Amino acid sequence: MAMLALDDHLCFALYSASRAMTAAYRPLLADLGLTYPQYLVLLVLREEGRVSVGHLGERLQLDSGTLSPLLKRMEAGGIVRRERSADDERQVEVTLTATGRRKAAKAECIPEKLFPATGLTTTQAAELREAIHTLTQTLVHTHRKEHA
Repeated sequence: MAMLALDDHLCFALYSASRAMTAAYRPLLADLGLTYPQYLVLLVLREEGRVSVGHLGERLQLDSGTLSPLLKRMEAGGIVRRERSADDERQVEVTLTATGRRKAAKAECIPEKLFPATGLTTTQAAELREAIHTLTQTLVHTHRKEHA
């Protein structure tokens, strides 16, 4: 099989789209003093409330080596609070502080501000998101099966 040109690789198209999307978020998040990964943490905590670090890592598909420093910076910035679980002190739970809740409320308008820049209709965006979710689940499942 001949080697594909870079632009013909699905992985490169996804990588490029991810970088472009993150770059589009950057100025909107800078106004809130947030990075894109911090914004994702904010979304999960806004949606779910108090969660364990392990659960947060699963939701964001981040390992503890990436997530722990991220949470430490957010805690130092007064955005989140990390506490040992009352039920199981081996687990650390994360919640938004009052400052974090204010930032999350201000961030609610970001998707609607950014959406027009995608050039997609809501139907196209939903179909693309669903296709990417399916691709992700398939790849994760295949990877786990191969490394079990």
